[in-house]
Amino acid sequence: MDINMKEKSENEITLIIKDADTSFVNAIRRTSMTEVPKIAIEYVNIIKNDSSMFDEIVAHRLGLIPLKSDKEAINGILMPSECDCEDYCPRCSVSLTLKKKGPGIVYSKDLVSEDEKIVPVYDTIPILKLREDEEIELEAIAQLGIGMEHAKWKPTTACAYKYYPMITIGEECEQCYECVKACPKGILEEGPEKPKVVNIEDCTMCKTCMRACDRGAIKVGYKEGSFIFKIETDGSIPPEEVLKRACDILMEKADNITKAV
Repeated sequence: MDINMKEKSENEITLIIKDADTSFVNAIRRTSMTEVPKIAIEYVNIIKNDSSMFDEIVAHRLGLIPLKSDKEAINGILMPSECDCEDYCPRCSVSLTLKKKGPGIVYSKDLVSEDEKIVPVYDTIPILKLREDEEIELEAIAQLGIGMEHAKWKPTTACAYKYYPMITIGEECEQCYECVKACPKGILEEGPEKPKVVNIEDCTMCKTCMRACDRGAIKVGYKEGSFIFKIETDGSIPPEEVLKRACDILMEKADNITKAV
């Protein structure tokens, strides 16, 4: 198997994977989405809430605020299933407090964490709006979890793959260039003898170009065993770390199966 990095940014990576099968690539995708641990707010103890927003809505919004969950940040924090406490304790949770008086908008940056490493990824996520003399005071308890249990523990906002596209233009081509005009992604350009393919990796394989060609000179397919794989995260965990941890989880599962057999 051959893996090459096509694009990389702070919260997104795109890989070209060759000589692999669909089941393997899909296993990485599913594991990245549902089994890589991430920390998120699980319990909210409302002390005071004078706002017009119900306690349950405030708690729901807090739970969806992404918190930094890279390996360094969550090092030493136990999964709830690994801890022998009843609900939560310092070994398996992190406390964040919020206390603010209106008027004004309460943002994610107003959450004060007892652990300087476990903080909101973004400071400007609005939580609620307070009018004059309204107050909000609460304690939020963050715990580790996996996306299989709830969406708030999913580190990825997008994780998908597609077959590596392939476009072939046959001898039947009469240089009408109708396929060039029809392509919605600009994959085809006019060439000296026949249309030429550019930016093939952006092709969605919609086959609009095939339908535009009356002579059937253009064929759209894919390369067997080759994929374009993309991971986008909410900023809580770097995408390359999500991929590495997903692979580690798959390797551990494979080892367990081998030992059981």
